Amino acid sequence: MSLDISELVDRAREGQPRAVAKLISLVEDAHPRLREVAAALTPFTGHARVIGLTGPPGVGKSTSTSMLLSVLRKEGKRVGVLAIDPSSPFSGGALLGDRIRMTEHATDPGVFIRSMATRGHLGGLAWATPQAVRVLDAAGFDVVLIETVGVGQSEVDVVRLADTTVVLLAPGMGDGIQAAKAGVLEIADVFVVNKADRDGARTVVRDLKQLIAMAHRDGWPQPIVPMVAARGEGGPDLVRALGEHHDWLEAHGELDRRRVRRAASEVEAIALRELRAADFQAGRLNDLAARVVDRTLDPFAAADVLLDALRTGE
Repeated sequence: MSLDISELVDRAREGQPRAVAKLISLVEDAHPRLREVAAALTPFTGHARVIGLTGPPGVGKSTSTSMLLSVLRKEGKRVGVLAIDPSSPFSGGALLGDRIRMTEHATDPGVFIRSMATRGHLGGLAWATPQAVRVLDAAGFDVVLIETVGVGQSEVDVVRLADTTVVLLAPGMGDGIQAAKAGVLEIADVFVVNKADRDGARTVVRDLKQLIAMAHRDGWPQPIVPMVAARGEGGPDLVRALGEHHDWLEAHGELDRRRVRRAASEVEAIALRELRAADFQAGRLNDLAARVVDRTLDPFAAADVLLDALRTGE
């Protein structure tokens, strides 16, 4: 079947959800014409605010995302949501399907929700997430929400992609320890203490304030927003904090710096993927690894061989 990329992009920019979904599918499948897709989308990007939401499993990320969606829609914002799920070991597809927890927005033409599988990619995000963000940005969404699998020792990649990173915690989950272990003090722009109606919520807020004070982080003062997402409480406070952070980013030139870092990370990931694909297919990487193991080549020299092959195309 012939595929007219320009027409598909035009339809996505007109707000046709099927065209948006098709473009994201091309991205996820690493379609042979993915380069053409990226080239067609790029002139229309750079307008959407990208907000990442992460936190331990069970903290209420999907419920919080749904509530945030409701508040943003009341403000007239078009919102795209990428819910990053673990991969099924059988199909490779999204396992949890977070869309089922956002059914109230399913018929809203101003909302687009897509579950994406990590497909074994470390860091809590799918490899295709940056390209999917580009699709939603070019399609005219004002805000793109990225809900990650969950935060952990290595699952902080969302900070490389989002303009603003929201870390959700909840009472009864050892959150003070979790915050210190996972390094969320470094990645969080806004803290949310969800399920704030439960016992221990004040303790979580107090512990967070102490950890923030000890960190002595300069610049943006990380706010802590108590919230009960299941009852729709605290949503406007969160949106206000997100708006204040966006204004701060623009006033201090940090928004441009973050987006340059995001682009650099994406370019690097694409280059590494291409390198791995080419050399895995040729068996070159395994041959070089074997030479490192039998001590006929050191790992730096082996890496030079790979880089030389990439430069020469051999």
